[in-house]
Amino acid sequence: MSAVMKSDLAAQRQAFYEGILKKSSTPLWEVLHNLVTPVPKTPLVPYLWKWADMWPEIQTACQLITAQEAERRVLILENPGMRGKSLVTHSLYAGLQAIMPGEVAPAHRHSQSALRFILQGGGAYTAVDGEKVTMNVGDFVITPSWCFHDHGNPSNETMVWMDGLDIGLVEMLDAQFMEKGAEEIQHVDRTEGDNLAQFGNTMKPVEYKAKSKTSPLFWYPYGRTREALETMRKSGEIHAHWGHKLQYTNPVTGGWAMPTIGTFMQLLPKGFQGKDYRSTDSTVYACVEGKGSVTVNGQRMEFGSKDVFVCPSWMPYSLQASEESVLFSFSDRPVQQALDLWREAL
Repeated sequence: MSAVMKSDLAAQRQAFYEGILKKSSTPLWEVLHNLVTPVPKTPLVPYLWKWADMWPEIQTACQLITAQEAERRVLILENPGMRGKSLVTHSLYAGLQAIMPGEVAPAHRHSQSALRFILQGGGAYTAVDGEKVTMNVGDFVITPSWCFHDHGNPSNETMVWMDGLDIGLVEMLDAQFMEKGAEEIQHVDRTEGDNLAQFGNTMKPVEYKAKSKTSPLFWYPYGRTREALETMRKSGEIHAHWGHKLQYTNPVTGGWAMPTIGTFMQLLPKGFQGKDYRSTDSTVYACVEGKGSVTVNGQRMEFGSKDVFVCPSWMPYSLQASEESVLFSFSDRPVQQALDLWREAL
């Protein structure tokens, strides 16, 4: 084809593209390589939020704004690759919430599902649909979609936990709803501990009928989880990639504790040198105990107690422990598995 013919064809194509653009249409062949990629092409980057850096900022936030004013006093952990999106991964949100002694975070509910993972303090509570639970470091607490919840701190120390919500996923589906409670503190009509007694011992009330896909057990105390990990460490072989790892489950179904967010806890023995692992679910980690490092796509980051870090989709990463370490993590794995999208590579 001559240069003149090529030039004429290019001009015709450009005119065609400009014409269909006015009709809200665009040619697939011009964007296909970016839409359907050979492997995940994530804008996310590996990142670690050091507690030593975040704690002073949390304290400053506590001085500048009350829990009532803020509704939720939270410092969002934004992935540097997605600044301005208020997200830690494409589908998930993470933040550090603080509540000072005597404060109340008022009742509200929303369509997003939420988890709380306690990083500092003890004695504050969360109330979920009429039942209150007192929280301590290492506890995993669920707030199901569209359940009223409020928080209060009758203790004498500031309490901090990591929030995890499926905000990105719910926003993508245009399914966001939120409603404030009629009162700041919801009425509690069940005895504290009822939930754990009914569902936390591999049993359930005979008449129980599931109202949602979320676990009816909404409080998973760290003491029980730590004991299970220790038993696993003593009796089970260590996995070469993730040490000793447990998945939080719905005690009624045996499935995921939350329909959109997978949650895990793992123990890395001192001296553990994990092999590279990758999966399609970008994962957020929080260190409960110990000290170590994570190497993501060749980038090494050292973590310690209360530090939070993120490992993006399909980037190889390995975990190392200089001290015996316990890590909590969450990701959107349940959604990916439900849609037959999840992959891993060992």
